[in-house]
Amino acid sequence: MGLIQNVLAIIVVLGVLITFHEFGHYWVARRCGVKVLRFSVGFGKPIWSRVDRHGTEFAVAAIPLGGYVKMLDEREGPVPDDQLGEAFNRKSVWQRIAIVAAGPLANFLLAIVAYWALFVAGTTTVAPVVGDIAPDSPAARSGLQSGQEVVSVEGDEVRSWDEINLRLIARIGASGELRLQARDEAESEPREHRLPVEDFLVRQDPPQPLASLGITPWQPRFPAVLGQVVDGEAAAEAGLQSGDEILAVNGNPVDEWMDFVSVVRASPGETLTLDVARGEERLTLNLTPDPREIEDGATIGYVGAGVTPVEWPEEYRREIRYGPLEAMGQAVSRTGEMTLLTLGAIRKMLIGLISPSNLSGPITIAQMAGDTARTGLESFVSFLAYVSISLAVLNLLPIPVLDGGHLLYYFVEAVRGRPVSERTQAFGLRIGLALVATLMLMALYFDLMRLW
Repeated sequence: MGLIQNVLAIIVVLGVLITFHEFGHYWVARRCGVKVLRFSVGFGKPIWSRVDRHGTEFAVAAIPLGGYVKMLDEREGPVPDDQLGEAFNRKSVWQRIAIVAAGPLANFLLAIVAYWALFVAGTTTVAPVVGDIAPDSPAARSGLQSGQEVVSVEGDEVRSWDEINLRLIARIGASGELRLQARDEAESEPREHRLPVEDFLVRQDPPQPLASLGITPWQPRFPAVLGQVVDGEAAAEAGLQSGDEILAVNGNPVDEWMDFVSVVRASPGETLTLDVARGEERLTLNLTPDPREIEDGATIGYVGAGVTPVEWPEEYRREIRYGPLEAMGQAVSRTGEMTLLTLGAIRKMLIGLISPSNLSGPITIAQMAGDTARTGLESFVSFLAYVSISLAVLNLLPIPVLDGGHLLYYFVEAVRGRPVSERTQAFGLRIGLALVATLMLMALYFDLMRLW
């Protein structure tokens, strides 16, 4: 079921993003008087198509990993004399720039609309209250204390751990001090804490900003009560059921869920004796966690069981909601912030501050799409907005075969007054194809490594 949901979620995400992107090209091309021959979502043989009154074929193809808008163009075949004025290559350089740029701009617009809808509808999050502080960590040396609520990072207001993580990740490679402001219930004004860092998060895979600073977010106590048990996994094979409470492991009392998780993770392949409460009944069961290798190469125990969700106290819940006009400003600001974060991540990856293994391919994106779909509509829409921004930024990179490569050629043409030679464009196309193919293969390789 999870695999099917992942596949459906990625099809929805790619379908929406590709449709918006290609519609941007299509809409501006039509406004510039260019005849559009085909608007295709997906590659390969069409599984559905129709032709409108303008002679444009709209198609959905079998391979949902991209799309294209095919325009009338003398470089791709003969054009009748009476249609020369509708050919893409006959349009002014500024019209061609507008048509090519419209695809990525449509993705930015989609992100703005998605964020606007979230801000108007309101999003619920939990307050970024500090839980444990690791001894001798940057947070401990700065005087940050358990129970304080973080209200700003580097002078920027924050209202959730997600916002804090985004601002900390933007500081990858920093040396010196990170400025956090935090307050507790007894204080009316926040206090500033300066956390010493050196090459912050450099080549960390994956980046863990809070753990690197020694901060564990506060969360309510989770009793060791099973909420779900996956069929065929170790917990189900041992006879555990949803609703069971783990009282002890090997005779040692279990006070909360993370106590149980810690023992399981540290015991791959070892048989554990569990004292279990099932209603009024008391049971003794033997559980052998399956060995599983994680991203850093370590082997941990895995049993295929989840905890029963616990409601967060009302005083720790935060609702972020804006009026329609204010939400538009917030949506534009969030889109700009995520765009700069993406550009910064690309730059830091190129100079070696971020590991290339953080590249995500179709498998990881499908898993993330499925996870956010299961979490709820709010998370899924937020994920859609971020992927739309990433698609826009990547398409604007000055790499031939991407929109950014075509824009580079057209801007050079606008400055020189004549087009870039066909020979130069053909050479750039080969380089661009090689770069894009290399990136895709790397992303797929790291996807597969994460699965293993």
